[in-house]
Amino acid sequence: MTDKLPQPSPGIDRWTLIRDVGLLQVKLIVDGFRDLLLVPASLIAGIISVFSPGPYERSVFYRLVCMGKQTEQWINLFSAYENAPDDVKAEYEIRSMQLDDLVGKVETFVVDEYQKGGVTKQAKEKIDKALDELQRSIKSGNDGFM
Repeated sequence: MTDKLPQPSPGIDRWTLIRDVGLLQVKLIVDGFRDLLLVPASLIAGIISVFSPGPYERSVFYRLVCMGKQTEQWINLFSAYENAPDDVKAEYEIRSMQLDDLVGKVETFVVDEYQKGGVTKQAKEKIDKALDELQRSIKSGNDGFM
């Protein structure tokens, strides 16, 4: 057989690798548990923030986002990247494109369509009207808003 297995980069200490593998597993578990808690918490905070009239209540969602950002930095899920050999880092060059960039492009498209007076403008107006009506209903204590 002529195929050779790729040789590991020199300078990777076995015990550093074992530590990084174990630490990543712990971090994945902690991160997964955090995500499991954040899914319902963010939905609840989002609902409270959207339908609350006061400025404090409207910031509940963003307070949760700030807390989530702090835990993300604390967990530092992929810190083992720093121990990766330079040739591996070069092979998997980190791209600057993020999911937020894609969302930004979609958002720009939707805003452009809205400004042109297209379908998105009509949809936004209907959603705003329904949310305003729901918020008025909540303020007045009326259970049935429609």
